[in-house]
Amino acid sequence: MTITNRPYSIAKDFHRVSQFLLDTYKHGGIYPNWEESRWQYMHSHPFTIPEQAYKIRLWEDDGAIVGVVSHEGRAGEAFFFEHPDYTCLKPEMLQYAEQNLFSVTSEGMARLVLHINAWDEDLARLAGDAGFSRLEDKPEWVSLFAMPEPFPEITLPQGFRLQSLADENDLHKIHRVMWRGFNHPGEPPEDGIADRAKMQTSPNFRHDLTIVTVAPNGDYASICGMWYEKQTGLAYVEPVATDPTYRRMGLGKAAVLEGIRRCHELGATHAIVGSGQVFYQDIGFKKMFCSYQWVKEWANH
Repeated sequence: MTITNRPYSIAKDFHRVSQFLLDTYKHGGIYPNWEESRWQYMHSHPFTIPEQAYKIRLWEDDGAIVGVVSHEGRAGEAFFFEHPDYTCLKPEMLQYAEQNLFSVTSEGMARLVLHINAWDEDLARLAGDAGFSRLEDKPEWVSLFAMPEPFPEITLPQGFRLQSLADENDLHKIHRVMWRGFNHPGEPPEDGIADRAKMQTSPNFRHDLTIVTVAPNGDYASICGMWYEKQTGLAYVEPVATDPTYRRMGLGKAAVLEGIRRCHELGATHAIVGSGQVFYQDIGFKKMFCSYQWVKEWANH
């Protein structure tokens, strides 16, 4: 066993980490790492700073990836992906995160948020010993939707219809429903259109699986991004937004169910969403497991 670590390279390692996440996923149960689709989504998200990708770190055993420490787009947080046979790397991975993935607050303090699975007692103990404190009020849930047979009928109010971005890919309408759906005030800035185009650049992004509910006037009232992983039989839900004008009409639910239904036709056996919100529970998702944030601030010398 010859374990080494080195900086991540998007060009060389993006697909290798993707395959590592696919191979370590546990079907329908508790699993230690991200869903592969979340890794793809992170790389195409406007929030991500590509220049900070070098801070992601890989651990390899004779060239095979056995561990990854990653942020989700920029420094200030750390996620730990590990092969189940290499849990001995936890102390080294935590040390790397603390030394390299912190952000700097407006007061000049170093700050780092660790995301640790609730059952990972070893990493939690190491974090506590290093001075990190768990935020008890911020569990981050993963919820599961088992495909029903038959798939339920999807209903909409009169005048509304479902379609995908394969039918119409209007970036201005997408930008507006995303902007308003995530509760930003007013109308969206025009310079955000390029960000919406960037979000469609991931290798596994599919226009036919990104669903919009169209209002009678042609606006997009809600939107649901959906990712399908053939190897795992997984549908991954991200992002979901509904314009405040059209909330409480069942439009977001319809978009989510239509995306899941299409993935089911492709072979998906279950769907995952990184949320424990009542909205998803009402659709039929069940909370499966959670992680917690562990936070530390210290003098940045």
